[in-house]
Amino acid sequence: MLGRDEIMGIIPHRAPFLLLDRVTELEPGMRATGELDVAEDAFWIPGHFPGHPVMPGVLIVEAMAQVGAVALLSLPENQGRIAFFGGIDGVRFKRQVVPGDTLVMEIEITKARARIGFGEARATVDGQLVCSGTLMFALG
Repeated sequence: MLGRDEIMGIIPHRAPFLLLDRVTELEPGMRATGELDVAEDAFWIPGHFPGHPVMPGVLIVEAMAQVGAVALLSLPENQGRIAFFGGIDGVRFKRQVVPGDTLVMEIEITKARARIGFGEARATVDGQLVCSGTLMFALG
């Protein structure tokens, strides 16, 4: 298992935009599973939505992408690179994520060549599907 310090050694994200608390499974270049404990004091809570905090969908997708970035950037040949979004396809949201939830994100890299990678991502809370879609990564 990788904690936040080890994750920050692989991807460049930092608080408040590091949306990954731990990586529980990792097969470099192939797949990864990570978790985010959605905190009661998360930076987005005051504005999304006052009195009814719901994690923004774009942040759920970003959290899934960070797990994918760990999978791709943990390969020795990709160390020191940055994984940018190249595309987001077929993303669907099925359930709200609220403070107190643990968001579990899984990504399987389905294609990777040179500087481009694709992954099938899904996020769950308590075993219930929250979000799924295809993410495209461009390695810089």
